Parts: sequence; structure tokens; C-alpha cells
Amino acid sequence: MSPAKQSAPVKRRGRRPAGQDTKTALLEAAREVFGEAGYDGATVRAIANRAGVDAAMVNHWFGSKEGLFAQAVLELPFNPAELIETLLDGEPDTLGERIVRTFLTRWDATAGGVFPALVRSVASHDQVAHALRDMFLKQIFSRLAGQLGADRPELRATLCASQLIGMGMIRYVAKFEPLASTDIETVVTAVAPNLQRYLTGDLG
Repeated sequence: MSPAKQSAPVKRRGRRPAGQDTKTALLEAAREVFGEAGYDGATVRAIANRAGVDAAMVNHWFGSKEGLFAQAVLELPFNPAELIETLLDGEPDTLGERIVRTFLTRWDATAGGVFPALVRSVASHDQVAHALRDMFLKQIFSRLAGQLGADRPELRATLCASQLIGMGMIRYVAKFEPLASTDIETVVTAVAPNLQRYLTGDLG
């Protein structure tokens, strides 16, 4: 057997052609690696190895590690208008339950999605703080507070964001037990009343 044939099977996943599937593979690998290591801890080589492509493909498709981070992690992983419509589909006094249930259901399906990558990178990457504010305040809770017509909407939105970000951090990043593995409905029952008060209750 020739040396080329002997060495072929030991490649990690094989090298992909420089096409659209390479870009998709890099985005998927980047979300995993950034989620595990944060922005500073992730390397272009580690991401490329995870994707099974040459590291040069990161520059080819995204220009740099920062460009890859922006597309893989900072872009919103949902359609804000559709999410708001889903959350508002019901009685106002059960909105807190729908918010907690919706986020946990979506996050649990993807082990937190891009959330762990955002939290692990927030201290070292200014864009992450902007992304978190945009996602939770501008795109979600400020819109919800505006729809409800409650007083002090900016404060309410910030309080809601603190609740969701804190819950996500404990469940998917720090993984404190038993919250990290508690079933969704138990968490909804425990957390939703607090979120509901932030949305529609008396803030004192």
C-alpha cells in the first residue's frame, strides 16, 4: 500500500473544499469552541480542526477570528419579531411563565446555544457586552415592556434581563446543581413569578 493511501484514514475529518459547506462547518465549530473556551481561549487552529478545514479558511471566509466570532456568536440566534409575537400570545399575567419556558426550551435544545460563548467572552470583548444588551434589552425586554404599557419600562427591562442572564449563566455556564439539571417546568414555577413582577407588578 502506498504511503498516501496509508495516511489518508488518519485525517481528522478530511479537508473540505473551500465552498459554502466550509463556511457552515466553521460557524458550527466556532460556536462550540467559543462556548467552551470564550473568545480569548479559542484559537483559529482549534476551530479549523474542529470543522475539519484548513485554518486559512477562517481568513478566507471571515477575515479574522474576530470576524468569525461576530458571525458565529454576536448575530442574534432568533428572529426578534417572531419571538415577541410568540411571547405576547396569551394573557399578560402569564407572560413570565411563557418567557422562562420559551427560553429554557430553546436553550436546553442546544445546551445554551450561543449564550455560554457570550458569557465566557464578556469580560474580554467589548462587542459581547453590546450584543448582550442588544439581545436582551433592545430586542426583547424593552419591546415587551413597551407593549405592556407599564411604568418605568427601562428599569423593568433591565431587571428582566438580569433574571434571564443569571439563570442562563447558572444553568449553562457555571452549571450549578441542582438548577443545571432541574426540569423546565419546575424552573418555570420557581422563577416565573419573579419575572412577572418585574414586568407588570409594583416595583416599589
